[in-house]
Amino acid sequence: MAKPMINKHRENPLHFIKYIFIGLFLLVVSKPFSVSAQKIKSDNPSLVDAFNLAVNTVDINVRRGVLAAGGDYGGEWVRDIAINSWNCASLLRPQVAENSLWSVTIKKDSVGHQYWDKNIWTIAAMNHYKVTGDKAFLVSAYRCAKNTMKDLEHFTYDEKYGLFMGPSVFNDGIAGYPASVYDSLNNSSFVLDHPRSHTIKCLSTNAVYFEAYKALAEMSAILNDGQKDAFNQKAMALKTQILKYLYNEKENKFYYLIDSKGKIDQSQEALGVSFAILFGIVDTRQAAGIVSHATTSSHGIPSITPDFERYSAEKPGRHNRVIWPIVNGFFAKAAIATKNYAVFTAELDNLTHLALDEDKGNYNFREIYNADTGLPDGGWQRKATANEFHWESLKNQTWSATAYLNMVLTGVVGLKFEPDYLSITPFLPDDVHSLTINELKYRNTTLNITITGKGDHVSSFTINGKKQKEIKVYATATGIQNININLN
Repeated sequence: MAKPMINKHRENPLHFIKYIFIGLFLLVVSKPFSVSAQKIKSDNPSLVDAFNLAVNTVDINVRRGVLAAGGDYGGEWVRDIAINSWNCASLLRPQVAENSLWSVTIKKDSVGHQYWDKNIWTIAAMNHYKVTGDKAFLVSAYRCAKNTMKDLEHFTYDEKYGLFMGPSVFNDGIAGYPASVYDSLNNSSFVLDHPRSHTIKCLSTNAVYFEAYKALAEMSAILNDGQKDAFNQKAMALKTQILKYLYNEKENKFYYLIDSKGKIDQSQEALGVSFAILFGIVDTRQAAGIVSHATTSSHGIPSITPDFERYSAEKPGRHNRVIWPIVNGFFAKAAIATKNYAVFTAELDNLTHLALDEDKGNYNFREIYNADTGLPDGGWQRKATANEFHWESLKNQTWSATAYLNMVLTGVVGLKFEPDYLSITPFLPDDVHSLTINELKYRNTTLNITITGKGDHVSSFTINGKKQKEIKVYATATGIQNININLN
């Protein structure tokens, strides 16, 4: 069993220190980019305010053409850049997304930085192609993604379990792990400084590997290099092992991780559950049941629940039972995928209030919120009394904003990108009766989309006044596409 690679981490209590970009790379990738302001209208003013706030948060965090993780963070984390591009930047700010995706690679040859979840870059890169149709980007991204996967297969694959080792996606703080992983005598907050974390197998991380294999297969098919079947076979083999070790079919429940001694932690990892649903690791019936029975809170689904023993409602763990809007965005997407509109609407409404309410975000997308009170709360990381530190919930967090934009764009508007077309399957919650988004760029078109009515059943769909049989916009379309959709 190979020892995994170790990289620099972001866990540092000196939150006010802003990270410095890699100057040499920026000289290579810097390109001029244009910003087009998407315009939104709705009879729900809070939705409009939160959407505009989210777009503004993205724009103010663009630095030298690269999208930073937040107001007090830099742009060097693969997961932040990949998730933000995937959520919406590839659509709303495509040149920024491309610059950002390349900025976390090593000379466009492989993906850099923290090893365990960096395959999420491959997923984002495939999505970027689906949105932009940029074949030159795809060619380079495919080479970079293949090299990255090859390295990770060598360093992080556990042959005994048929799973990949390493921490869970984005949980680089030790508060995200149970006692069997945590070393109580170790004062470091960084997960890899706790030796028992090196060989754990986590749901979200293995789900990302599974989807990365599928993305590589898609890339291979488009570029016709003959490796599609090999990547699909690896994906299916990994799916089998995920279901074998991290899924209880009888209870229709996913488990969080396998620790270094082979013990399974049965906590609910919301991001892992969301990915397992979105990537098709379970079927539609199983997915619907998982969403319906997920443990949640009054302010949305917590990242990992319940509290680990060393934390509590009074002192929640920073990566434990708290609200990370990035997670809620993916869970809302999983809810839409299973047509659980009640859960989706609850997550959308919760994040709207968390961002806007005066006693919560107060017109700011914060990094983390308390699951019980909804107040901005960075939580606790270490248990040792002498080293306790209550972390801040930082302001202007990019992936909190892009999570909201994705809820609106893929949940309410219902945008779904494929290599050759864009499909639209909207849903209007009870408190939204009309929604218009104008000046949305897609390939060589400008989309002006107006949705009216209620629910998800499309009674009419027109483009430039003409009724359409298919609710799609093909990638070959050009010019202005005025789209009107009525729901009943």
